[in-house]
Amino acid sequence: MSLQVKDLIDLKELARIENDENILKEVEDGSKKLEKELFAFETKTKLGGQRDKNNAIIAIHAGAGGTESCDWAQMLVRMYSRWAEDRGFETEVVDSLDGDEAGIKSITMIIKGEYAYGFLQSEIGVHRLVRISPFDSNKRRHTSFSSVDVIPEVDDNINIVVEDKDIRIDTYRASGAGGQHINKTDSAVRITHFATGIIVQSQNDRSQIKNRATAMKLLKAKLYEFEQEKQRASYEKHYNEKGAIEWGSQIRSYVFMPYQLVKDHRTEYETSQVNLVMDGEIDGFVNAYLSWKLEKKK
Repeated sequence: MSLQVKDLIDLKELARIENDENILKEVEDGSKKLEKELFAFETKTKLGGQRDKNNAIIAIHAGAGGTESCDWAQMLVRMYSRWAEDRGFETEVVDSLDGDEAGIKSITMIIKGEYAYGFLQSEIGVHRLVRISPFDSNKRRHTSFSSVDVIPEVDDNINIVVEDKDIRIDTYRASGAGGQHINKTDSAVRITHFATGIIVQSQNDRSQIKNRATAMKLLKAKLYEFEQEKQRASYEKHYNEKGAIEWGSQIRSYVFMPYQLVKDHRTEYETSQVNLVMDGEIDGFVNAYLSWKLEKKK
């Protein structure tokens, strides 16, 4: 990294001597990239959990409010997808349910990349949006809520035994995008775990076999997290922190009008750069949360 800094210094001096704006732009771009790498390194030093390095399974659910909340859930999907893309992470949609008019009612996706779960654990909770509604002809201000839950994807060698007698497997026709084939065959899979009441489903693939394998992977991840939380005597605490999808339970507020502000109510970290946040610039919130979590442990 010190070599990168030296190269940037040399380039900056060359740009000054040559008075070359193209070289100066290269220096600016390189500096921004290096700054992000340093920030990511600093954030990683705050991660030490057993599963922090794992991929993240993220589930987003729209709260009450119909089209408004469904649109807000879709905006959060875009925010996390852009965040993942910026880091070279892969995003795989496992299951989704479209809103009646716009947006989504719910979605489950896997974000694949080193420390994806460690970073995104900061996002567990209810997210609140305040804006002038694009769906309101009277241009009134609306408040919408969506919940975000994140668990680590478990490795295949994790010893989680699921017997046939413990579950019910249902197949059904997939909904949403996918073409004629996906909608005409019972390719989607839903698995219900009797003892815990956990339900998972997958419909993204046209193959029932692949959807079943994906759903089983999701179930094992949720069962693993269930056992981990129970061992720490904090299973209820995890979901209480997420809260009901309603007023007063939010962990973060995104205000578009009458002013612009995104504020995390746990850490007090905030920024007025709403558009950047919605484009995936959430590292400040991630870093502040991890610092806050470390302080709580102390």
